[in-house]
Amino acid sequence: MDYFERKLDDKRRLTIPVELRAEFSSGVVITRGFQDYLHLYPKTVWDEEVEPKLKGSILDEQIADINVQFRMGRVESAIDDKQGRISLEHHHLDYAHIARDVIAVRAGRYWRIQAKA
Repeated sequence: MDYFERKLDDKRRLTIPVELRAEFSSGVVITRGFQDYLHLYPKTVWDEEVEPKLKGSILDEQIADINVQFRMGRVESAIDDKQGRISLEHHHLDYAHIARDVIAVRAGRYWRIQAKA
């Protein structure tokens, strides 16, 4: 499964499809994307692939800019075991212009979450 659509519930929770829940068993990391969308990472992917890329010289402006982009508003959480939901913060929804309907698309080893047009 590389794509799904959902409606957020009244508490800003996104239900992850049953087929994908094992992928997020280590937890989830939600960050701002490069544009008006969010990135949803399995915690293991964040730790193994993203975090090492954010390291570098503290005087490298490009590394600093990438750190700001990915760490601003970064939230770590777990999927609700009972119903497979994750909560999205208000600042994430505002950043991505998400009201209620979302589209999730796999982008390699992470997911892009955006407002349904």
